[in-house]
Amino acid sequence: MFPLLILAAGAAARMRGPDKLALKIDGVPLLRRQAMAAIAAGARVHVALRPGDPRGALLDGLAVTRLQIAASAEGMGGTLREGVARLPRARRFALMPADLPDLDAAAIARVFDAAAREDGALVWRGASSSGRFGHPVVCDAHLAPRFAMLRGAQGGAAVLAPYKAQTRLVRLPGSIATRDLDTPEDWADWREARGEGG
Repeated sequence: MFPLLILAAGAAARMRGPDKLALKIDGVPLLRRQAMAAIAAGARVHVALRPGDPRGALLDGLAVTRLQIAASAEGMGGTLREGVARLPRARRFALMPADLPDLDAAAIARVFDAAAREDGALVWRGASSSGRFGHPVVCDAHLAPRFAMLRGAQGGAAVLAPYKAQTRLVRLPGSIATRDLDTPEDWADWREARGEGG
């Protein structure tokens, strides 16, 4: 359907040691799990990685394109700038961080289904049930050149903010579109909520 860029080039420094994208959920490393969900939703998956990142091995055997993003050393702005520029041309493209563990294929597909409609919008994005902006985000191709302006630690909000009136929210259950796992404490709380214990 749409090319989707999974953002997996961060250093995950807030984990204070372990690589969060290699931690397993139901026996599957988080990065692989999210790539599999995106594939199942119909996306043409591209994964942004730091050059030489061993995380790439977590994707072995999957139908994904691994993008070595040298500009990731700058921060999120560099990753988005170079990553979006390297996506194949399409009328729409999607973005998704790799660390939202509850974002499954069905949720991703719901946002894609909304973006497949010609409803006058330029941005379609997953949101919490209360309407808080989340992921995935699907952008019309007209927005792609704006990502070329990103630098340093700038995220996609700098690009998307001017298009608030042309944004369609797709409310997803609970906080699955917004809950990321950045710290050991986040992981512990999330596992406890799943009934996995300490």
